[in-house]
Amino acid sequence: MQDKILQLRKEYRKEALDKSHLKTDPFEQFTFWMEEAIAAKIDEPNAMVLSTIGANQRPSARIVLLRDIRNKGLSFYTNYESKKSSELAQNPYACLTFFWNELERQIRIEGLVEKLPESDSDEYFALRPRGSQLGAWASPQSKEIKSRDELEAEIEKLDKRYENKSVPRPPFWGGFILKPDYFEFWQGRESRLHDRFMFLLQKDGTWQNARLAP
Repeated sequence: MQDKILQLRKEYRKEALDKSHLKTDPFEQFTFWMEEAIAAKIDEPNAMVLSTIGANQRPSARIVLLRDIRNKGLSFYTNYESKKSSELAQNPYACLTFFWNELERQIRIEGLVEKLPESDSDEYFALRPRGSQLGAWASPQSKEIKSRDELEAEIEKLDKRYENKSVPRPPFWGGFILKPDYFEFWQGRESRLHDRFMFLLQKDGTWQNARLAP
């Protein structure tokens, strides 16, 4: 296995990223790259790694889905009683990472995470498929369960409870918004001499950007 892993190599040759290519606002740059990822028909371009820090100071990461970009922040939804939510309550700073292999691009975004208003969570929950709505009620996310049968039995019970009715949003489920103070845009280049640019939020609300060594 070690030999197989050591032989894995890929040269990044698709594009370059120069300062002249960058938007002056990192949100505009992010939106531009996201639109290109969607146009390229990348599978789930809104999938992002959410990294948090627990009370034990150990990092924890998982994939979540970006659901909105507005109010100078990036939003996602989850169970408020999950491990990620517990860690965010203890340390509200987090990092989001996007990797689009097809475009040879990565974006890292760091910042402060806050809960979204309940009205935003209600609005998004109403748009979810019914199965996902029931699943939000049925799953005690991050908690131990005896079996999958237990989950499916709970779904069946909830389906009967809300038969011919709208499924309300659980009080323990809702959205978060990460307010960035740091962006990093990475474009893969040949011989590992990648292009990297960071944007750092200044006290006056402007963004300073600079090229980073690969």
